[in-house]
Amino acid sequence: MKRSTQVIGQSGVFLDALERASRAAALDRPVLVIGERGTGKELVAERLHHLSPRWDQPLVTMNCAALPETLIEAELFGHEAGAFTGASKARAGRFEEADGGTLFLDELGTLSMGAQERLLRAVEYGEVTRIGASRPLRVDVRIVAATNEHLPDRVEDHTFRADLLDRLCFEVVTLPPLRARKSDIPVLADFFGRRMSSELGRDEWLGFSPEIEEAMRDYRWPGNVRELRNVVERAVYRWERGGAVGAIEFDPFDSPYRPAGANGRRPAAVPASAAGSAPTASPRGDGADDEVAACEVGPSDFKSRVALFERELLTKALAEHRFNQRATAEALGLSYDQLRHALRRHDLIGAVA
Repeated sequence: MKRSTQVIGQSGVFLDALERASRAAALDRPVLVIGERGTGKELVAERLHHLSPRWDQPLVTMNCAALPETLIEAELFGHEAGAFTGASKARAGRFEEADGGTLFLDELGTLSMGAQERLLRAVEYGEVTRIGASRPLRVDVRIVAATNEHLPDRVEDHTFRADLLDRLCFEVVTLPPLRARKSDIPVLADFFGRRMSSELGRDEWLGFSPEIEEAMRDYRWPGNVRELRNVVERAVYRWERGGAVGAIEFDPFDSPYRPAGANGRRPAAVPASAAGSAPTASPRGDGADDEVAACEVGPSDFKSRVALFERELLTKALAEHRFNQRATAEALGLSYDQLRHALRRHDLIGAVA
């Protein structure tokens, strides 16, 4: 099946990472792909394979976090019939399936120490032994592995084998997060938006309004490209007014009705506009309407006071730092993006433009 997601980007840091991966592709050596969730580690692994001399051989993928620890070794190395309960017949492992090609190990850091030891032998000597077998099998496999962890720290914590890391880190390709690829955000957003618009059968694609484009550039994208795709596609399918998309929602869980989470935090008070209409007097005439008013006005008044205090704090800090936004952000203990969000929320962008 053809993958619908492509490697898209024009920023220097992203192109540098792709160039490093492309250069390493031609060498028959292990490569580690490091990056936050949603940065495209699997796409880069596919690039490494398809640009390598093994391009016409199998590319086998295994997510090390998707299986319980008791099954990982059987998946990697295979097993003989009767090797354990439920093993009614022999089965080849991922190493045998990838013989002559590339084995991509995603979420490498989740492997147990026992699986790491057997993986080291397979990488070092090109031999795997099925569970329940007495003789090893020779395999010719190139390893590409990915993780969102800093593995040297895991070595220091004695939860990852130093010798395995040494063997796998011939080349390390670190993918930049989307917040470091600002110039790629409009390019990616346009690609995902245009594709979603076509999927919905719409005649034309007019892009996003300038305000939405600015909001996307300022957002930090903790989920990176995967999150951007979801946000853009959701905005496009919800926008039915015609013209450029003029509304966007970054957090689909943001609702005044959401239940309390495991941490005990509860949602903010429901604003009157969300409730639908103003409260009416109690038909009993017993003062119940006063109780309703107290419940609604109290939180609303608290929120307005907090907002007023925050606006005054921002205004004062900006003036003290001569409206230098980066200096103001540092003084307030905020990132630049967080400060920009706060300024926009309080309609102070014009004061510093």
